[in-house]
Amino acid sequence: MTATNDQSDVDLPPASSERLYSYDLAPTKKEGRRWGAYNVFTLWANDVHSLGNYAFAIGLFALGLNVWGILAAFVLASALLFLLLTMSGYMGHKAGVPFPVMSRIAFGTKGAQIPAAVRGVVAIAWFGIQTYLASSVLDALLVAIFPGLRSLEDQSLLGLSLLGWITFLALWAVQVLIVSYGMHVIRRYMAVAAPTTLITMLGLAAWMFARADFSISMSTAQPLTGGAMWLQILQGAALWVVIYGTFVLNFCDFTRSAKSRQSIVLGNLVGIPVNMLFFAGIVVVLSGAQFKINGRVITSPTDIVQTIPNTYLLALASLALIVLTIAVNLLANFVAPIYVLVNLFPKRLNFRRAGLVSAVIGLVILPWNLYDSPVVVNYFLGGLGALLGPLFGVIMADYWLIRKTRVNVPELYTEDSNGEYHYTRGYNPKAVWAFIPAAAIAVVLALVPAFSSVGGFSWFIGAILGAIIYAVIGDRKPDARDVDGETIAVAAE
Repeated sequence: MTATNDQSDVDLPPASSERLYSYDLAPTKKEGRRWGAYNVFTLWANDVHSLGNYAFAIGLFALGLNVWGILAAFVLASALLFLLLTMSGYMGHKAGVPFPVMSRIAFGTKGAQIPAAVRGVVAIAWFGIQTYLASSVLDALLVAIFPGLRSLEDQSLLGLSLLGWITFLALWAVQVLIVSYGMHVIRRYMAVAAPTTLITMLGLAAWMFARADFSISMSTAQPLTGGAMWLQILQGAALWVVIYGTFVLNFCDFTRSAKSRQSIVLGNLVGIPVNMLFFAGIVVVLSGAQFKINGRVITSPTDIVQTIPNTYLLALASLALIVLTIAVNLLANFVAPIYVLVNLFPKRLNFRRAGLVSAVIGLVILPWNLYDSPVVVNYFLGGLGALLGPLFGVIMADYWLIRKTRVNVPELYTEDSNGEYHYTRGYNPKAVWAFIPAAAIAVVLALVPAFSSVGGFSWFIGAILGAIIYAVIGDRKPDARDVDGETIAVAAE
């Protein structure tokens, strides 16, 4: 039997199920993996510098953290993320499988749909929202260059102006085109977008530093001090990790193509601690310089870009922000739901078709209306986001504590009732029972106003609870077999 992909045909291995195995879900061959340290670094060089992240970090300045407090928050956050992402990345490199398949280890061949679905829904919603934010930057640029287009902003359909529809669909189509060529084109796009992003943000910071007479305000007029300052530092660091709660789950989607463990460590080292401190430096310069100039706290780098007096430079900066936002979207919000959809319908969808389906869903949900609704963003997406910590805790505890990193990769693709990951009718009840109470507590802490003082730590609390409960009730696997997937693997992209 044959599982078909637009690029390749792959024979279904003996004992493997058509429901579980396809070209896109198969493990990647170790020989020919192309993601080196630079490629891993470019993930973070793009993703860390997203507009949403800048808005969050600048918000710390607005909340009263001084420059040193912001730097301290990012030092702590980057150390935690380096550890979590390296642990997750090692799993992907060893097994060579995408996240929906990786989830089968802990949750079972059918139960894996639970973590995959949560990750996919969050990603699709944010894919649409990020595309909308990028289109808003393009809107402002086009109006600045061609003032006559302003009339298109007076006409609207389904909550979005006519110009907004044009720019949104244009950027939507660009992303679909990039994804249609597969992971190797995404890797190349990252390699180009990363230096563009870093140079643009450095240039913007240098320009603002010069405008502020080469000095900045170290804080707002009423900075936090003492215990309140340290609590904000800890909450800022925790929330920064929460932002990457999605990525730490499906980092294996990228490291399954990593050349070696060393490339993951080196790419993470430069891309997370070093790059995040560079990011924090840009943040304090932009926010501190703007506050010194007129006492105003900006909300995003776009606030500064729109003040650039030279139209040519304005265009270059705006285009760089658009390139950046597309890169972030591809990494954090497009790849994950593609693998989820392929995992749900392996006989009908491949990477390209799943990308189109995911993009269409991201369009029909009218993401601008979601973004403008605090209820949807805070409760629906916030609630789903709180589930990611417990999922991470269960999956990590199963891999590192229960199995001691031993994985029988071919067994991830069989529906045999005696299969290692079949558990009970395809579900691991102990993983589910560890997830449910941890998830309930995490969601309550994240959404109930009475727990707002600890709400920022909900991801960590959920992850720790999920890991502890599963470590206690999970079945020890001293005889777990460690078998690589080379016999059923396909070429890495």
